[in-house]
Amino acid sequence: MAVDFEMTPGEKLAHDGLVAAMVIAHCTASAAGWYRDPKTGEPIERNVGEVIALMHSELSEALEAFRKDLRDDKLPHRNGIEVEFADCIIRILDTSAALGLDVAGALIEKNRFNAQRADHKLENRAAAGGKKF
Repeated sequence: MAVDFEMTPGEKLAHDGLVAAMVIAHCTASAAGWYRDPKTGEPIERNVGEVIALMHSELSEALEAFRKDLRDDKLPHRNGIEVEFADCIIRILDTSAALGLDVAGALIEKNRFNAQRADHKLENRAAAGGKKF
């Protein structure tokens, strides 16, 4: 995906890696049949609201894994929170690729914006009325 702004070498590396991860996630989901009707095998458009709800469910599972200090049940050598975060990221990247979204470019741009936000600076967060979290 092309972006219309200059990137630092680190940003370019992150962008290219995210684009590659989007391709991998979408290819994996497509090969597993998530973009086909399970009864007919015909191509389908996934319900975006449903997929976003599934992203929420991965984050809820991450919270539960963190609360209970759980290992992952499928990758028991890994902490549950990291695997559930990975599941959420995979869903986001797959859906972004399916919808043709430039989430990689948006991530770089939004991170830059956040770095300059006054309400994200420690001194402003510590002030009366500042963001606690």
